Amino acid sequence: MNVEVESVTKVCCDACGTAATEVDGGKLKTCIACKSARYCSIKCQRGHWPHHKRACKKRAAELREELLFKQPESSHLGDCPICCNPLRSDGTKACVMMCCSKFVCIGCDYANAKRELEGKLQPRCAFCRHPRAGTVEEADRLTAKRAAVNDPIAMCQMGNMCCLERDYNSAYEYHSKAAALGSVGAHFSLSNLYRTGQGVDMDKKKETYHLEEAAIGGHPTARQHLAFYEWDNGNSERAIKHHTIAANLGHDESLEHLKGAYSNGYLSKEDLASALRAHQAAVNATVTPQREKAEKDMELMTAAMPECIPSGCK
Repeated sequence: MNVEVESVTKVCCDACGTAATEVDGGKLKTCIACKSARYCSIKCQRGHWPHHKRACKKRAAELREELLFKQPESSHLGDCPICCNPLRSDGTKACVMMCCSKFVCIGCDYANAKRELEGKLQPRCAFCRHPRAGTVEEADRLTAKRAAVNDPIAMCQMGNMCCLERDYNSAYEYHSKAAALGSVGAHFSLSNLYRTGQGVDMDKKKETYHLEEAAIGGHPTARQHLAFYEWDNGNSERAIKHHTIAANLGHDESLEHLKGAYSNGYLSKEDLASALRAHQAAVNATVTPQREKAEKDMELMTAAMPECIPSGCK
């Protein structure tokens, strides 16, 4: 039974009928799971649970479904904190600043690096102005320092590094803490650990839970995985919903799957056209003149002098 409560306004307690005006503060309390039943006390909530249990679980499942298929306003990466333009949902053309755990677009990071090079200035973070790490070891120390103060992005980065070193037990610990602090990427990483059984026992239910949490947070790849599972279970309508939401965030692979669904008669021409427009709008929102110039200049520099590319974007 969920006994956690929060204050809301209603006429009377669902268990004993006590009026809201007779309760201290003039407000009843609501069941957090279903958001519908109201009580004057935790005692009443506990006593009413046998009668409320079935309806509570049904309504909680409905609320979860609504949340799962709600279109996120942006991807889990959000906007560049400097130019305030959206970052690509796949994480490309962006750099993570180890000193402050900010995702900065290549346009802003490159413009900052170019200014420093021309002015013969000390390389610094484009966002917080902390001296830029000169080596991989120094960057790792900065990440560990941020993780030590419970920075969820840094903890997720530490978990990723542990995975590369095949230290899956430590990776699980880092990702679990980061997920508890709200890291969408950590939820996705946990889903992979539960799927492969690395660092934890394989658990389909927990894998799905973390995929859903990541998808709700705007992670398009997590949503694509959910779509694959729905296809495998014969739930084509739910799979198409997942692919559509991911495509609307600018996810290329999901758009291709929608095209395949249209070819096989699972999707109407109008719905595909709508997804195409939304996908293009999401992609266009991530394109700026500064980012295009940075990408072009970095491509030219890669062949000639790769060491000149901003370290965060390598």
